[in-house]
Amino acid sequence: MKAHHSIRALALASAAWTGAMAFPAFAQDASAPAADTEEAGIIVTARRREETLVSVPIAVSAFSGADLERGGAIDISDLANVTPNTTLEASRGTNSTLTAFIRGVGQQDPVSGFEQGVGIYLDDVYLNRPQGALLDIYDVERIEVLRGPQGTLYGRNTIGGAVKYVTKMLPQDFSLKLKGSYGSYDQADGIISVSAPIGDLMRVGGAFARLSRGGFGKNLTTGQDNYNKDIWAGRATFEMGGYGAPVLMRITGDYTKDKSNPRGGHRLIPGQASGAPVLDDVFDTRGGLVDPKQYVKSYGLSMNLTAELNDAVTLRSISAWRKDDSASPIDFDALPAVDVDVPAYYKNEQLSQEFQLLYDKGRLHGMVGFYYLDASADTQFDTRIFTTVAGLTAFTQANVDTETYAVFGDMSFDLTDQLSLSAGGRYTWDTRRANILRQSYLGGGSPVFDGAGIPFGAPSTNFRGEREFKKFTPRFSVSYKPTADHNIYASYSKGFKGGGFDPRGVGTNAPDLNGDGIRQDSEIASFLSFAPEQVDSYEVGYKGNLMDGALYVAVAGFYADYKDVQIPGSVACTVNVGGVATPSFCGVVSNAGKARFKGLEFESNARLGRDIFSGGDRLNLQTAIGFIDADYREYIANIASVPTDVADYRRVQNTPKWTASGTLSYNVPVGDGSVYFGSTVSWRSKTYQFEIPNPYIDQKGYALWDASLVYTAPSDRWSIGVHGKNLLDKEYKTSGYTFVAANPVTGAIINNAAGYPTPSLGKEGTLTAFYGNPRQVFVTGSVKF
Repeated sequence: MKAHHSIRALALASAAWTGAMAFPAFAQDASAPAADTEEAGIIVTARRREETLVSVPIAVSAFSGADLERGGAIDISDLANVTPNTTLEASRGTNSTLTAFIRGVGQQDPVSGFEQGVGIYLDDVYLNRPQGALLDIYDVERIEVLRGPQGTLYGRNTIGGAVKYVTKMLPQDFSLKLKGSYGSYDQADGIISVSAPIGDLMRVGGAFARLSRGGFGKNLTTGQDNYNKDIWAGRATFEMGGYGAPVLMRITGDYTKDKSNPRGGHRLIPGQASGAPVLDDVFDTRGGLVDPKQYVKSYGLSMNLTAELNDAVTLRSISAWRKDDSASPIDFDALPAVDVDVPAYYKNEQLSQEFQLLYDKGRLHGMVGFYYLDASADTQFDTRIFTTVAGLTAFTQANVDTETYAVFGDMSFDLTDQLSLSAGGRYTWDTRRANILRQSYLGGGSPVFDGAGIPFGAPSTNFRGEREFKKFTPRFSVSYKPTADHNIYASYSKGFKGGGFDPRGVGTNAPDLNGDGIRQDSEIASFLSFAPEQVDSYEVGYKGNLMDGALYVAVAGFYADYKDVQIPGSVACTVNVGGVATPSFCGVVSNAGKARFKGLEFESNARLGRDIFSGGDRLNLQTAIGFIDADYREYIANIASVPTDVADYRRVQNTPKWTASGTLSYNVPVGDGSVYFGSTVSWRSKTYQFEIPNPYIDQKGYALWDASLVYTAPSDRWSIGVHGKNLLDKEYKTSGYTFVAANPVTGAIINNAAGYPTPSLGKEGTLTAFYGNPRQVFVTGSVKF
């Protein structure tokens, strides 16, 4: 973090999450409160104040920690199967880095210099980078998934949506809980949660988790397990006040270390130089890169304060410091040869402060806020292509700093008991600073990765740049409630995400715009930078409790115009090395132009019956269906130095047209305890992994089947359950790498004389895929003291 900010103290604050939550298993925005309880509504904080799901005019899905645990959820990627138009998955080579898309907006490549389109919040603290953001589910109160821009309500502008991970508030009495799981592939998880009061107003507590699993496959070159899991995590909390007191202070520290092996990709074509065949098991790999040893560490400290100044005004302060470090040996071609091997380090640090002033009295409700973020993202990596030029390495070091300020607010006024109007706005100031160095080495890797390479020529890129971005983004909504159980709403919101610099770009490839034979800093800056993106989103919806609370329904229709879409990517390129045109690896970022999204979402929770086979039993059905027509209207690519609109040949990535799920659950009293049985079937239509369709790595439509059977003892003192994930053992791709020749306009892959795709970088041809988890069955038990 920059020196001139080091004197700032970590100010203190945190929102107190109150209210008992009673969500049915995998309950979404379609949670029917009465399906499992007789309560009038479920409480969420999507608009930074407590409201029922029916009342909030936002498409939001809510999941309680207790019912996620009952359904066997492992990490937040499980939520994507039961949330409309949402993709949450691990990014290619690790267990801990998140790829998130909501309604077509997101980011797949976790490179520094870019921020996610979907904001991830841990106890209201925005996680600036996706490393470490694939949060495991332990000690969680609830998770909320908000769809659509949320800039007037959340500290950092979230152009596509937000995922809120809310940990449990400490209980007032001593509590100890032990939980363990064992299952397929030697899965062995253990979680200890403990808390204790210190007097009447203070409490201390924490949770410790050990999460491990053997590999789904093997690296046949190194002998390591592939797709294994080796995670240590912990969280400690100090609380003072709350539980009726006007002030709550909450100080939380967390730490996660992922020591899992690197996840190697599965080659989809034979090696074009070695003739290495395609392996039979899609979870097996043969990559030879083992240095640096893979790890991801993420940790942070937050101080949250909520003070009720009077019966109408509440002040909140949310302060946080976070850091993550990771090392990744990325073997793109997944073969022993040093052919497109990329060892990499990522280091991220952030300091943030948010203030909120909330007003809630009579007919006026709302919030105004201020947000500050100071973040640095540092990247170092080698690109080794020894099979093309002996020992050629391109070393890149890129430091991208972000400093942002924002003021925002959102106010609602009840014109009558039935009609409410809301208006909000946000003004954002973003500053990006970049320092990018690219140096070639011959005879081995760079010294940063203990290589023996010798510097060759002057740096091809030695760039410093700065850009500023400012934007006002409004939000408006109207809500009509014929009764307290029904809500018809319409909203408009604008989302914004600042521009920046591609840390992998090669300055020597910048075009000489003025034709003077010299590449000025301004020309290099223009080539390496990308513009902000923005989206205008419109939504209409209905939410209601029907049939005396036996049926909850939420329907939303949305339309969005998405402009200057940021598309980070990696391609083969030619770089001038010592006067020789040499194949290499380059980052290519573009603002694609225009996209249009329109779609529908339907969520419901129906109590099909009760007292069917036994007194007190209940049969429920929860459904979630999403449809999105995502289409590029303009996509300008620079082909042979000629700007060309290739929109007809591009697709929106990680955004299937259809998502659907259904969960049938049955609860029945057994003695003084209860038995739960739940079965979920989810389906996703064809998914494009990148903007350019690729028949090798794109995934056709597929369905997954999960099931759980859980017994809970009286007073929830202990439980035991068995869970099955992907019970039909469906094989499906989630991501991939591709460096093969293709038509620059249509994207059609160009085959060689042998009938296989022609390598565009290296000799072997890089066309690899990563897969979702196979069938897993595990037993979980817990006990409380």
